[in-house]
Amino acid sequence: MNDQIWVATRKGVFEILRSKAGWRIAKVHFPAQNASMVLHDRRDGALYAALGHGHFGVKLHRSLDGGVKWEEIKAPAYPPKPEGEEWKTWGGKPVPYNLELVWELAAGGADEPGTVWCGTIPGGLFRTRDRGDSWDLIESLWNHPSRTKWFGGGAEFPGIHSVRVHPKDSRHVTVGISCAGIWITRDGGATWTNDGKGMRAEFVPPEHAYSMVVQDPHLLVQSPADPKVLWVQHHNGMFRSGDGGANWTEITDVKPSVFGFAVAAHPKERDTAWFVPAQKDEHRVPVSGQVVVTRTRDGGKSFETLRKGLPQEHAYDLVFRHGLDVDGSGNRLAFGSTTGSLWVSEDQGDSWQTVSEHLPPVYCVRFGKG
Repeated sequence: MNDQIWVATRKGVFEILRSKAGWRIAKVHFPAQNASMVLHDRRDGALYAALGHGHFGVKLHRSLDGGVKWEEIKAPAYPPKPEGEEWKTWGGKPVPYNLELVWELAAGGADEPGTVWCGTIPGGLFRTRDRGDSWDLIESLWNHPSRTKWFGGGAEFPGIHSVRVHPKDSRHVTVGISCAGIWITRDGGATWTNDGKGMRAEFVPPEHAYSMVVQDPHLLVQSPADPKVLWVQHHNGMFRSGDGGANWTEITDVKPSVFGFAVAAHPKERDTAWFVPAQKDEHRVPVSGQVVVTRTRDGGKSFETLRKGLPQEHAYDLVFRHGLDVDGSGNRLAFGSTTGSLWVSEDQGDSWQTVSEHLPPVYCVRFGKG
């Protein structure tokens, strides 16, 4: 099992280690810097951290020695805006041609060392083949004719937050976009299809509720045990696909809520997944002030509510979409909240222990070396 966790927060990247005495904060990297994303590439051990410097823009850093030393590398850059370009949000605001946020970093396939995918706001997908020394915009998706229908969810502009590389075919990549639904390439990004039949969006006029290009998946994950199985925590609830993303089944009547942002899939059990529920829309806090995790072991037919070790009154911890992770064994999970709490489970979520209650707001939790 993994004995290291990387936590990206509003005020730095925290390195968490496990020893005989338990979990502890070992070091903070980039103190006071707004870190939106962290990735530990298990293929070669490289670490990547995305930092938002406000007026000075987005910066990317890479470490090749486990975080001892970091070097700044190129951040993805958009091409110049074409003359006469008119891509606007539904509210009429022009979508910028500059990097607002790195919202996803995902390692490429085992057969393509050095390849990393990067999802961004305002809706661009980038790829590097040299561990971040250079980046290419996937223009086939950026220039797709449907792009004028994309719009922001919680963010002002569209954003790519989920990139899932098929474990048996590196050219097969599935992407989640808020708000533009699920997109799949089977030729390494040359062409794309907008899939997601069965997803439902209640925030648009009823006649458009099942339109695939308006869906708001909060997070998309793929089962390593069976890549045809995909899970989505959607703005409207939970969805599961058993055919690689072409068709989706909505999961309803899950207590305490079907709303949330985070979802994790068991690496060895195709029908096991975890969610972190919350109250919807204007509330965005745990239901009844109780932090819980819901788990299914039968593909979403039934759920358990896991709460042992988690705060059960006056808790206001929201878990963002990248705030939950499971390690390669499937036994150890970790998640962090907007109020700076970090919890770890050693038994698939049956019980939880508090690592910290005093971190900055948590954006991303990722297991490191195992």
